[in-house]
Amino acid sequence: MDDADHCAGGGSRPAPPRPSAAQVRRWRRRLAGERDAARIYRELAGLRSGQEREILLGLAEAEERHVAHWEALLGDDAGRPGRTGWRARTMLVLARTLGWIVVLALLQRAESRPLYERDSDAPASMAADERIHSEVVRGLAARGRARMSGTLRAAVFGVNDGLVSNIALVLGVIGGGASGPAVLLTGLSGLLAGALSMAAGEYISVNSQRELLAAAAPDDAARASLPALDVDANELALVYRARGMSADEARSRAAAALSGGRADGERRTGTGTGGADGSGAAGADVVGSGTAAALSSFLAFAVGAAVPVLPFLAGLAGIGAVAASGVLTGAALMLTGAIVGLLSGARPLRRALRQFAIGAGAAAATYLLGLAFGSAVG
Repeated sequence: MDDADHCAGGGSRPAPPRPSAAQVRRWRRRLAGERDAARIYRELAGLRSGQEREILLGLAEAEERHVAHWEALLGDDAGRPGRTGWRARTMLVLARTLGWIVVLALLQRAESRPLYERDSDAPASMAADERIHSEVVRGLAARGRARMSGTLRAAVFGVNDGLVSNIALVLGVIGGGASGPAVLLTGLSGLLAGALSMAAGEYISVNSQRELLAAAAPDDAARASLPALDVDANELALVYRARGMSADEARSRAAAALSGGRADGERRTGTGTGGADGSGAAGADVVGSGTAAALSSFLAFAVGAAVPVLPFLAGLAGIGAVAASGVLTGAALMLTGAIVGLLSGARPLRRALRQFAIGAGAAAATYLLGLAFGSAVG
């Protein structure tokens, strides 16, 4: 049988149809997106070390597997790797300037989109990969947020409190008919009073928490009594139960501390200053310094409270000063809201608008109160 007969008999497999121009364009977009994702993960890995670096490199390798899939589909149409897309370039700039947590929050949202769920050209394993990537990024972002949560909370809340309270104060006295110098004095007084109040509150809060932790820390004198305990009759297990362990676990910990090398058992079980529940000196270190917390709260509030006063400090007066103060404060409120949204993995615009609405509502309420008070006095 010659080749023609062989083909006619169906013995050869027909060549796959050439993809359409629309398919090629879509595959190229997929390929460019996966190449950008791999670059981002490798760039972030360069900013980290240890386990976080290894995890990010693992994500980059997974994205490169996806790159290979689209390159195989495209063949000669794949072309050489092009320039990084503008979104990826923006993320890399954010990573270098604002930190990797901001980029992880953005990537968390990107990875959570069902990109390949209904794409017949992508195997089910790629869609599953993307879902797993979303959880990996979520975990990394959660670790980063946990490390910076205290500082972030104090900074964002301090700035936001300064913005809302001082714009409300300024508009309240403007509604009451105060003159330009009176408005400026009121704004600066509100800045200083609020910042001092925030600093005092934070100082008292942190030091009170440190004192509570210190009161809960085990007594070092009790640790020195461990070698002298009667092995068959002692209350060591009650120490662990008092600190929240179950009866079985407390007995196990007590037996381990009393068996053989007691000094080693003491370190393992936490009979010393750390305590079984991790309280004590280590907990006090996590709380931080009351002075540092007070200073950061003072500065954060002062920065926010200065924004509504800036136009009046610059010499503006009348409706122009009010409009400028409102625009600056509104922009700052939206910025703080967007930052919170980014770091929490939520939609930045929604959080920005929510923050703006809260500030605008407070300012409108005090302005109307000032109008009513001014009319009653007049």
